[in-house]
Amino acid sequence: MFTGLIREMATVKNLSNNTLTLKANYKPELGDSVAINGTCLSVTSLSHDGFSVELSPETQKHVAMENYKGKVHIEPAMMMGDRFEGHIVQGHVDAIGTVTQIKNSGNSYDVFIEISPKQIAYIVPKGSITIDGVSLTVNEVFESSFRLTIIPITMKETLFGSYKVGSKVNIETDMFARYIEHILAHKKPTLDWKSVDQITALY
Repeated sequence: MFTGLIREMATVKNLSNNTLTLKANYKPELGDSVAINGTCLSVTSLSHDGFSVELSPETQKHVAMENYKGKVHIEPAMMMGDRFEGHIVQGHVDAIGTVTQIKNSGNSYDVFIEISPKQIAYIVPKGSITIDGVSLTVNEVFESSFRLTIIPITMKETLFGSYKVGSKVNIETDMFARYIEHILAHKKPTLDWKSVDQITALY
């Protein structure tokens, strides 16, 4: 589990086949889970200046692979007893979004991101969302897009400062919204007293 607070901007040294090799100050252990641009990946090897993770073919089909170059966000998995900030993030990318507008409003930036209408139900106004691993609050939701407000320090210290119109981003929607939708979609019809009597009669 993660919180959506970026701990470091690592540098991509190499991406070959399924292996992504990073230069980073963070020193994980073999097998540790690390969120890279919001995707939970396992550490497969260590080096003196960083580590490597594996991106399975399945993962590569569902994330914005063009962003795994230059700088990337990294966040180690939470440890028991860690201070909880951000929001609950699983590191499971639900969709790839596209930046459609970036508006400078003086003391902040409005960033509009387009997403499949199928995912809009899981994006809640004033709720939480994760963009390339960054925990953010949704300000407005439209039919197939949503608006975020990004403060200057986030623009400076994360990949948001490099985004342009057309940039692709990894999106993890709100976990609780997904769970509730799944439960409601598979909820059995409510029993009435007649049904209870019929079931009881069988025993």
